[in-house]
Amino acid sequence: MIRKLRHEEITRTAPEDIAAKARHPLTVVVDNVRSLYNVGSIFRSCDGALAEKLYLCGFTPAPPRKEISKTALGAEESVPWEHVYDIAEVLRYLRTRGITIAALEHTTGSISCFDLTEEHFPLAVVVGNEIAGISEEALKYCDIALEIPMYGIKQSLNVAVAAGVLCFECVRVLEQSGTSE
Repeated sequence: MIRKLRHEEITRTAPEDIAAKARHPLTVVVDNVRSLYNVGSIFRSCDGALAEKLYLCGFTPAPPRKEISKTALGAEESVPWEHVYDIAEVLRYLRTRGITIAALEHTTGSISCFDLTEEHFPLAVVVGNEIAGISEEALKYCDIALEIPMYGIKQSLNVAVAAGVLCFECVRVLEQSGTSE
């Protein structure tokens, strides 16, 4: 029979030890997301997936904000992040580092996120606004477009949920290929 673990039984990395951990070669770039709660949730997914970096771009809100902290639950302290207003500046920088840039967006050339391979890494995933998606400016810098297969009547997930799904799909690909620490 299984039982639920008590809080003190769950293995956790101590905040003072997180900087020493090897991070996955995954960067998340947030393009003009409005909701502070979505931003907090994206922080939390990036922490759980041990993403290398999180960029908050455009009018995306940044810490310190109580609404971000409410959903991030401290992840804004454990995830390396930066707010850069100009997303093109971030994407140009990532490209100079040899990072594949992927839009999480429906496009004429989107592939399933389940078709990612270790050859796509290091990877930067751009997630967009809750209504408009990724800006045309950001899309110009993307090497590939990914989508999460949807099997019901809806064709998209909430941006924070989608970012979380993609973060952990990336970790799965890296672990399966043996390139994850």
